[in-house]
Amino acid sequence: MSEDGFVVGVDRQAVMRRREVVSTVLRRGAWATLVIGAIGILGAVYVLITMRYSGLWPFALLLILAMLPLVISTVLALRLDTERQRWYAAFPLQDVAMRMTDRGLELACDGAGYPVMLPWATVQGFQQKKLFGQYMLELSLAPGVGATTAGVRGLDQPAVRAVVKPSPLLHPIGMFLVKALDQPVHVIDQALKHYSNGNAGVRN
Repeated sequence: MSEDGFVVGVDRQAVMRRREVVSTVLRRGAWATLVIGAIGILGAVYVLITMRYSGLWPFALLLILAMLPLVISTVLALRLDTERQRWYAAFPLQDVAMRMTDRGLELACDGAGYPVMLPWATVQGFQQKKLFGQYMLELSLAPGVGATTAGVRGLDQPAVRAVVKPSPLLHPIGMFLVKALDQPVHVIDQALKHYSNGNAGVRN
């Protein structure tokens, strides 16, 4: 613990590798879905052309309608990946993920204009969760804490809201990828307890 507090940095290579894996899996899945949809549509068109008098044409039309969502999902997935890559280019990686001092917990968030500042009274710590095969640290705030709470700064930024309080229809995506942090979880837990006088920590 230094006079400037305890700093948890970002392993840039780990983040870049994770982004590449996510993009590759997304694109491969999208193209595989497109192939399945295309085969189904081509098969249905073949039936329509060659067996239009056999009474099977209604089933061929139903098959085409069933395959269309697969094609649409492919387009949406590829568009999502393109937008994500554009977002990555617009917002460079932060060098510091979090800083703990006697004043509170300071958090960096990709896409945010400035760090989030949380007094210790507003923080319960982090919960470690496994999402999509990777362990994430999800921020836990004290009940009732929001952007207008005294001493809190930066919670109202859109990029922060997306990871702290996402849509209730979606599972929280986490705030920090554990593999991307240059400090192990147990050390982060010890630092949280030290600076918060035991009120904050990492829960599994």
